[in-house]
Amino acid sequence: MMRQPETRPISQDQLVAEVKGIYAGLVMVETKCIEVDNAQSSNTDANSKLNNEQWQALIALHRTLLHEHHDFFLASQHPSASPALRRLASKYAMPARMWRHGIHSFLELLRHRLPASLEHMLTFLYLAYSMMALLYETVPAFEDTWIECLGDLGRYRMAIEDDDIRDREVWTGVSRHWYSKASDKSPTTGRLYHHLAILARPNALQQLYYYTKSLCVPIPFSSARESIMTLFDPVLNNNTARLAPVDAAYVRAHAILFSGKSQDQLEESVKSFIDQLDSHIGRSPKRWLESGYHIAISQSCSLLGYGAESNVLMRAMSKKPEETDVTMDGNTISEATPDETFKLALDFATRTISRVLYRWGDTNTLPFVHSILVFMNHMTQYPAAISHLEDAYPWKLTSIMLNTLLLSCEPGYEIRGHFHLPEKDQLPHPLPEDFAMRGLLYAEDYFPNDWFSNDKIDEDEKYFELPSVSEERKGRILSLGYRIASSGNWLLWNGETRQFEVPEKYNVKINLDNRQKDNIEIQDTPI
Repeated sequence: MMRQPETRPISQDQLVAEVKGIYAGLVMVETKCIEVDNAQSSNTDANSKLNNEQWQALIALHRTLLHEHHDFFLASQHPSASPALRRLASKYAMPARMWRHGIHSFLELLRHRLPASLEHMLTFLYLAYSMMALLYETVPAFEDTWIECLGDLGRYRMAIEDDDIRDREVWTGVSRHWYSKASDKSPTTGRLYHHLAILARPNALQQLYYYTKSLCVPIPFSSARESIMTLFDPVLNNNTARLAPVDAAYVRAHAILFSGKSQDQLEESVKSFIDQLDSHIGRSPKRWLESGYHIAISQSCSLLGYGAESNVLMRAMSKKPEETDVTMDGNTISEATPDETFKLALDFATRTISRVLYRWGDTNTLPFVHSILVFMNHMTQYPAAISHLEDAYPWKLTSIMLNTLLLSCEPGYEIRGHFHLPEKDQLPHPLPEDFAMRGLLYAEDYFPNDWFSNDKIDEDEKYFELPSVSEERKGRILSLGYRIASSGNWLLWNGETRQFEVPEKYNVKINLDNRQKDNIEIQDTPI
């Protein structure tokens, strides 16, 4: 039998005295760190370079502060600590102070002295990363903070790696892992999607998705409005050598809508994208599963004015549905008049949606369709919002797509008007686009509680297309169509023919010349 080390109980008075002693020493070291960091940051004299010993002394000073913080957290969060003692770390903002004075200010000093400070910056980054990883393991009370700090440190390490592309990719992956973990815990925090956008280079569609998402969540990250221009400026200046032409045209159209620059190029960019889209999907069907929902989400965000409070849809959504004024004839009183940018964004979005819907029968477009219908279903709950969309949206094409999906289902398939939940003994397994939509303003009421509670899904698994995914996705799309049809305003469900239809005003003639026959079997669908 193994003997366990003897542990002596510690009294509250001893713990309080311990924490007070640690805090007094910590404040002394913290004050010194602030003093030297400020002095060095304000010293712009080119001849005052620090030598090796001076850098090592600064690293040792900041290491001491990190160790003091570590001791403070262990003592104040001790299992025997009283609730009042445990609250001290939050009361005195200790995690934020540790990051700011113990790590971030010194890292910025090192960064501004590159390349001369490179070796010292690497040394300190590894030291800080190890300390954060230790706190993540030992002080779970502030787990969310440690996770984001680990992501930040990984991003610093990635950013200074110029020599070894493999090392850069490794640290990009490390940083992405922590930020993704953080966004799982705080899905409505835009700052985390902004950080993921930076790490998504050179995937322009994914970058655009993350940047726009960071602005269209309940806690938007306004600084993304500046950062997104690092993606937009090159395409506005026609520096698109690293992008496929179809992606360059798409990103440029968003850049023009977002910035208001080069507006004379908008129609050309939109037309270029639409003209290439059909053949692009046909050439890369499996890759377009992911591209599809990235495009659908960024298009939806463009309709929200990229989160601008003045946007007509954002204003409509700021009121509860029952607060919307309605006239005697049932029409909504629209408080806001859409501006020209909204009209251009709507034109771009509906042309994109129509082009994709013309590929009815192509299952590779379904992640796009699913994501768009989540947006449209949410808008139907706000009369003031849907009033700006309903006459432009391709309802007839949507009904054809839905009926085509029904043809591919088992005979007697029953459409559910509600979200299908797993059996009691099964864990939920969200679709890839569910994870992508999670946290968005218009998706908040779509997912059931605990839909993302399955912590057994690894990061890599989230966006992996399992064989079972296709049937689940079909069911979701049909369910959304059924929900929209329940009002009888935009889509209709005919219980006798078991077909989706549209009201007379949307029963437009479909031009089959727009339907390419590249790799799709055109099905006998009622038009």
